[in-house]
Amino acid sequence: MTNLPIAVLISGGGTTLKNLIRHKQTGKLPVDFRLVISSRRNSAGLAFATEATIDTAVVSRRAFSDPSAHSEAVFSICRLRGVQLVVMGGYLDHLMIPEDFENRVINIHPSLIPAFSGHGFYGIRVHQAALEHGVKLSGCTVHFVDNEFDHGPIIAQRACPAMATDTAEDLQRRVFELECQLYPEVIAAIATGRVTIDGRQVTVT
Repeated sequence: MTNLPIAVLISGGGTTLKNLIRHKQTGKLPVDFRLVISSRRNSAGLAFATEATIDTAVVSRRAFSDPSAHSEAVFSICRLRGVQLVVMGGYLDHLMIPEDFENRVINIHPSLIPAFSGHGFYGIRVHQAALEHGVKLSGCTVHFVDNEFDHGPIIAQRACPAMATDTAEDLQRRVFELECQLYPEVIAAIATGRVTIDGRQVTVT
């Protein structure tokens, strides 16, 4: 089977990208990294792409007058590179998803959506909010991306305990361990045709 052509979108340190590259190198992820797109020129994650000889591009939101023009620039590059799946890896800008990429853009969020999700919930803020709420379980969610924050159909979730003694950093580390397992598994399932979607219902076989 041909490897699935993907682009990874990043904004910061690129830890998610680094994990996906590692899974590809160990033969566990049947993808072809066509491109890494960063929203910031100084994103540390670009170095991981360069190390792995993956082409990179920087597309800054500030360079465009409106969100639609920015989104079109991102997806135009993806089309030119033959990208079939766009993988968000800590990408912070809001993108409008064009029709031809509907259900072909995925994201991983560090909570069990719909809890602690939506505009403003990212990074350490998510874990701080979860602990302040007193949750006993947290985790991560992989979902298709639509035009609302953290709203698209849920593909898979994985849970872990949230403890009364946790700091936000403690919980963040525990959830990130789950992310490092779940995201490659979901991408591999998509790459091998094991994910189907019917409305908001997603099945992984």
